[in-house]
Order: sequence, then C-alpha cells, then structure tokens
Amino acid sequence: MLYNFLISLIDQFSALNVFRYLTFRTGLSVISSMIIVFVIGGPFIRFIESHKITGPIRDDGPIGHIIKKEGTPTMGGLLILIGILFGTLLWADLNNSYIWVLLMVATSFGLLGAVDDYLKIKHSNSRGIPAGIKIIFQIALSLIAIFLLMKFGENDHLQNLYFPFFKNLTLHLGLFFIPFALFIIVGSSNAVNLTDGLDGLATVPVMLVALSFTLICYVVGNTVFSEYLQIPYIADVGEASIFCGSIVGSCLGFLWYNAPPAKIFMGDTGSLSLGGSLGAVSIISKHEIVLGIIGGLFVLETVSVIIQVISYKLTGKRVFMMAPLHHHFEKKGWAESTVVIRFWIISIILALIGLATLKLR
Repeated sequence: MLYNFLISLIDQFSALNVFRYLTFRTGLSVISSMIIVFVIGGPFIRFIESHKITGPIRDDGPIGHIIKKEGTPTMGGLLILIGILFGTLLWADLNNSYIWVLLMVATSFGLLGAVDDYLKIKHSNSRGIPAGIKIIFQIALSLIAIFLLMKFGENDHLQNLYFPFFKNLTLHLGLFFIPFALFIIVGSSNAVNLTDGLDGLATVPVMLVALSFTLICYVVGNTVFSEYLQIPYIADVGEASIFCGSIVGSCLGFLWYNAPPAKIFMGDTGSLSLGGSLGAVSIISKHEIVLGIIGGLFVLETVSVIIQVISYKLTGKRVFMMAPLHHHFEKKGWAESTVVIRFWIISIILALIGLATLKLR
C-alpha cells in the first residue's frame, strides 16, 4: 500500500529509489509488524482481561500445567495476524498475486482459529469446533489457495517437487500436486497448533522458520543467487520475503508478552494462521521438503501424537508418558522453561541444517 504509493513518486523524488530494494522493504516489514504488535499488545491484553476473555486450557496436558495456566488470556493470535497484515500491506507490492494468496491463507485460517477460540470461551471447555468440521474447513480454505496458485502462479515450477541435497532430482507431481499441497498446508497448520502448548514454545520456532524462508524466498526470486546456488528461479516469489518478514516481526513483538510466564496465549487464532501460512510459503518457494527440516520440531510433535494414538489403539500401551512430546518431558520432571529453551535450541539447529541445503547440492 505505502510501497505502491511511494513508487509512484520516484520520478519526483529520486531518493525514494531505496524502496525498490527488496531487502530494505523486508527489514521495514519486520520492524513495522514488531512495533505494531508491541504497541497494541498491552492495551489488547488489558481489554481481554477486563472482559474476562480467558478460555480454558487444553486438557491434553499435565494437571499441574492446566491449573497453572488457567485464566491466562487467549486469542493473542489476533495480535500476530494484525502485525502480519500491517507489515505486508504496508511494504509489499500489492500487484503481486503471491502476496494476496498468502494473506488469504493467513487471514482465513486465523478467522477459523478465532471462531474455535471463541467457542471454547463461550462454552468454557477446550473442545471448540468439532475436529471433523475444523478439518473440512481447513481443506476447503487450502483448496481455494491451491487453485488460486494454479491460476496465477508460476506453473512451470508449481507442480514440481524439488529435493534438497540433489542438483537435478525433480519429481513432476501433475494432478497429485493438489493433494500434496493440501497435505502441506493443513498438516503444517495442525502441527504448529499441536506444538503451541507451553509459554513461547511455538512462537520462537515459527519465527525461525519464517526467518529462514525470508532468505529462501529472496534467493528463489533472485536470478543471480538462484543460478549460483543451482536452485529453481521463480519470478515474483521474492516478494514473499516481506510476508515472511512480517511473521518474524509479529512473533518477535508477541514474544514480549508470550515469554514465560506468558501474559497471553496465541490460541488457535495464531497457531492455525501461522502454520497454514508457512505451509503456503513453502509451496510458493518450492521448498516443501526443506520446511519439514527447518520445521522439524513441529514434525516431531505431530509424529509423537500419531505414534501415541496408534500404539494405544493397537496395543493398549502408550509409547510416551503424554503426547505431544513437550508434555512427555514435563511428566518426566523437566521444568517448563527447560523444555521450552531446549526445544528452541533444537529449532535453531534444524533451521541451520535446512538453510545448509541451499548450498549443499
């Protein structure tokens, strides 16, 4: 919005040429989104507390965890969503179709999460939208995004699957691209949701994934760097760096209030929106497998739940003391801060490994 206005004035003010630089605008998106979340965060929390908008804690955690967290304001994901929209609309090129698809995913999944959070608050339980109905909505919203990408995206690359660590290993998915992309967006959305169980646990890994994809999108959309690193060049994808930068800034501002002990939780409003957005970004940049590496913590959390459910149904025994995985370590006696920080360290390592795939080909 502001970018498009400033660009129109370049002929009159040559100094505005600086806004043509994607790196400069990405930096501004990080700063802008962080500031807006930080500024409105305090009043937002006070408003929620005064109106007693405090949803029940999910009942999939240890009893002590549930008691300790009870009464903490939720729906903090609205702060993150506002930050993402603010930073992206302000500094991105709004003529770029990828930007609108990403904003559609972030907003629609955020609204779905907000309805879920609202129902939990209204009915004073942790059920919210029935799981089956929620999945149906996630699939429907994802399909809309996928068809928009197929209509407006770079189809020469969109239906290809590129493998990290290999120069010329490519799999053309054809129509199988649709269920594959569906799995990525819906799976990523739910994986972040499962991870969001401790103060700051999901926020920092999301920030690290978004930061990594800020770089990946920039490289993919740059002819010089993509040729040097021998990765596919996809026109206009670089603009998605600004969207990713807005996620980084929003999460950084939100972390001020979400750090242990959290003053507010992101709720499904934040986790579904962030997870779906990261999945969509990986599809646009054609680094879906790399998302699984960089976001490996989310994969581990999800797999732990799958293993636990399958094991219990088949044998009647549990593999973990409690799932998702972070609750297993809580039950083993780890302090919450210990679990969170160690999981952050794992996320940093995975992010570095994922970024290394850009060069190791």
